[in-house]
Amino acid sequence: MNRLRLRAAARVVRRGGLIAYPTEAVYGLGCDPRNEAAVRRLLALKHRPAHKGLILIAADFAQLAPFLQPLTPTEREQLDATWPGPHTWLIPARNKTPRWLRGRHDTLAVRVTAHPLAAALCRACGHPLVSTSANQSGRPPARTTLATRRQLGQDLDALLPGPTGGAAQPTTIRHLRSGRIVRGA
Repeated sequence: MNRLRLRAAARVVRRGGLIAYPTEAVYGLGCDPRNEAAVRRLLALKHRPAHKGLILIAADFAQLAPFLQPLTPTEREQLDATWPGPHTWLIPARNKTPRWLRGRHDTLAVRVTAHPLAAALCRACGHPLVSTSANQSGRPPARTTLATRRQLGQDLDALLPGPTGGAAQPTTIRHLRSGRIVRGA
């Protein structure tokens, strides 16, 4: 892992920029989730409606906790059994969690990533990242640095190269309280 590139990418995120980086299955497109202008720019680039909400990835649960309602010990055990890993959970969001992240939902999609470069980027930023597939809506997600450059290169402020985790499909999304699978499986 190139530490200089990682630090430079984290600076871009902290300054409100958009970045692409490898995740478990595809390249992710991300930004600082607390920066409304950056999130709105990301949504416009993807042609993604804000009401759908977004996923946050983190290096550990502590980075996600400020966005989420407190969990029961049983709920934490359930999450801990799947994290870090390619499991995204819909968890009740705090009332103060911005609508630009959760869309029309009262939950927020979150994951503690097992991808070493994505987790290192979250640690370098000091907070979670928005993580949506690096593509425009309706187009296939990018799985390589080259495919990411071809689809979004001119609109990115940084691209952190590296291999994806090799998963064939994007992560499964499951509702924590109901257990219902929303995507995948």
